[in-house]
Amino acid sequence: MKIVNNKNQALEELRRISKRTTAGNNKKINLIVEDILQEVKMYGDKAVEKYTKKFDGFDPKPMKVSVRDLKTAWDETDQQLKQSLENAYQRITEFHEKEIPESFTIKGKNGDSVQRRWMPVKKAGLYIPGGRAAYPSTVLMNAIPAKVAGVKEISMVSPGNTKGLINKTVLAAAYLSGIDKVYRVGGAQAIGALAFGTKQINKVDVISGPGNVYVTTAKKLIYGLTGIDSLAGPSEILIIADRTAKSSQIASDLLAQAEHDPLASSILLTTSKDQAQEVFDEVFKKIEYHPRKEICLPSINNWGLIAICDNLESCIELSNEFAPEHLEIITLDPKKILKTIENAGAIFLGKWTPEAVGDYLAGPNHTLPTCGNARFSGSLGVETFMKNSSIIEFNEKSLKSNSLDIINLANSEGLHSHANSVQIRFED
Repeated sequence: MKIVNNKNQALEELRRISKRTTAGNNKKINLIVEDILQEVKMYGDKAVEKYTKKFDGFDPKPMKVSVRDLKTAWDETDQQLKQSLENAYQRITEFHEKEIPESFTIKGKNGDSVQRRWMPVKKAGLYIPGGRAAYPSTVLMNAIPAKVAGVKEISMVSPGNTKGLINKTVLAAAYLSGIDKVYRVGGAQAIGALAFGTKQINKVDVISGPGNVYVTTAKKLIYGLTGIDSLAGPSEILIIADRTAKSSQIASDLLAQAEHDPLASSILLTTSKDQAQEVFDEVFKKIEYHPRKEICLPSINNWGLIAICDNLESCIELSNEFAPEHLEIITLDPKKILKTIENAGAIFLGKWTPEAVGDYLAGPNHTLPTCGNARFSGSLGVETFMKNSSIIEFNEKSLKSNSLDIINLANSEGLHSHANSVQIRFED
């Protein structure tokens, strides 16, 4: 974990960190994923089974988790955890119900009308990662906006462990969310199954959910055939702090991000030299006995950063340049700083709002843009699972009143038949 006290050095480090997912041999990964997708397209379930055995170490037959097993997972969940899941479900649902876009109609003075109509996609596929941790929260964050949007058929894929079993709390979250099509497959082969369709897994219209570099590459390669939510990279947090923030709390928040993935990035921008050193010491003190030390240590060593800034204005400038997935503002007046923030996926204000609040149950979605993508995109939401159509209706009077303008614009583009398609309607 580097400590820098020069703005230019900080900027250079932030740019290096934002490019961490482009490091390495992406061409090699692309070729591997292309081969997997091509086999799934040609051979369907057989290819999915082949690659599940190869990469995950188990035979996925049968792929589908029974509805009975989903209910059993829910029934066997500890009562307190059930209540926590239900609380999260309620809060996330309440927030996403406010996101439903409204259709509208505008009527013209001559009887014409134009509309925008929003409709849900018919089928959605949710990718829930396995591997280093279980993510029931990701089930809720993907399933709820799809349900709120009105999607009729939701298929969930998630890799099993070496015994072919999906984490029980993940299955319980699927049951709570009303998902009854759950498949024990993951990786690029699962994305291919959702995109192309197989005998067991239906083709979907939109795929959402985070995954490793192979999953993300697969989503990138099938985009256009199927919609996707985003190309999410490894997680990241940036904290803007002044001397009023407690160093031990900052260190805990940085490690909450580092424990996700060796490629996760944890960044502190502070106006205090003393605080910078205190946080540095506290981070490595906590890592020493951390149960996920083998994940935290490479994350902090390779992608951790503490930058000492002359003032909060410099912190804000650096943050806006980096466009973090998660931004915590732990200062004397966080709302004042909020007004100057231009780029961030989710913003957490004050010492009582650690990023974990947003991960689990605050309400807004935790699937967020990473690696600088917050400059031009936002979180997963209800609109991810919806599409809109324009509806246009002119009558004779409204077309005639606008005909000259349409003809002039068509002729200016050299499109004769566009102009003629209006003229011909008035020749009789």
